Amino acid sequence: MKFNFVHNNINVFDLEKSITFYKEALGFKEVKRHNQVNGEFILVYLEDGETNYQLELTWLRDRKEAYNLGDNEIHMAVRTDEFDAAFEKHKKLNCICYENKEMGLYFISDPDGYWTEILPNK
Repeated sequence: MKFNFVHNNINVFDLEKSITFYKEALGFKEVKRHNQVNGEFILVYLEDGETNYQLELTWLRDRKEAYNLGDNEIHMAVRTDEFDAAFEKHKKLNCICYENKEMGLYFISDPDGYWTEILPNK
């Protein structure tokens, strides 16, 4: 029996703000959208354009408060060939929330506080 990764889901408070963040910060593009008929929720799927893996953003109409992310130990990670340029870009976007120079990585935080680990391709 074999399993393959398909997507991860995160719930977002402001869907358009989150889509813009992932487009600007990581180059992810919207590839699919599901608008629930009764307007209760919207699902947006983002891809990196190279793999089949998706990030699913869920917006809930009735959500009024920010999501509790606990200690924020759960995160996704991406690799880039242009680590130094990515770092400068993220610095300008003011989204770097943690650096570990010893390990050669850093994290960015999206509008809802979800972290993404940025790693260099080795």
